[in-house]
Amino acid sequence: MKTRFVLINTSHAGNVGAAARAMKTMGFDDLVLVAPRWANVLRREETIQRASGALDVLNNARIVDTLDEALDGMSHLCATAMTPRDFGPPTAAPRAHFEMLLNQELSRQNGCAQEAENASNPEASEPGAAHQAGVAFLFGSERFGMTNEDVYRCHVALSIPTNPGFGSLNLGAAIQVIAYEWRQALGGFAVQDATPARALADAAQVAGMLGHWEQALTSIGFLDPAAPKKLMPRLNQLFNRAQLSPEEIHILRGVAKAMIETAQAKR
Repeated sequence: MKTRFVLINTSHAGNVGAAARAMKTMGFDDLVLVAPRWANVLRREETIQRASGALDVLNNARIVDTLDEALDGMSHLCATAMTPRDFGPPTAAPRAHFEMLLNQELSRQNGCAQEAENASNPEASEPGAAHQAGVAFLFGSERFGMTNEDVYRCHVALSIPTNPGFGSLNLGAAIQVIAYEWRQALGGFAVQDATPARALADAAQVAGMLGHWEQALTSIGFLDPAAPKKLMPRLNQLFNRAQLSPEEIHILRGVAKAMIETAQAKR
């Protein structure tokens, strides 16, 4: 589904950069500014700094004079308004609304596919033949929010669930939350490991380490070779559960070596 973020009458250049950064982290790049305070806002130093590398989003962004221009091609309009209004679209939390919206879109696409199959129309069943809905997220000015007229034309007023006693979100934070929730609804991104996968020691390395430890435990008098009982098998199970890496095997063998040297020095 096409996704567009629309900023109306934005007054702080830094928020435009923050919006670009928030969008890019969630994989979106269609940004439109409606009559911002600064005509050169996309090139201002503060904008570029707050974008923190999302320069491609800024380079692709458009500045238009009217909201009608910004909404061209969009079929589902989502206002972001915290202030209650006597009249307007229904208010919904982003997560619940996105689930409903995607379910509706899926049902519509399935219906179009079924109609095409029934009509035996090859062209209608081609990929991309069905109309793809365009979703636009509208954000008002930092000081006044969205005007009533702009909210009235939307299908829903999204309200981010916040602390009832303090629901103030700056523009960049609000865009990040909406972008995240929408990306999650679309399927999200896989979590990337912060550290590389850990290599495991093989059986021979574990066995060699256990032999070293058996020698060390004997040298300090902890293990009686004449009556070992089940000490070493239990240690074997313990280390197997630990899933040791080669580096950890090396550390444990170092400990065993130190134990042996200390025992010999005391003799």
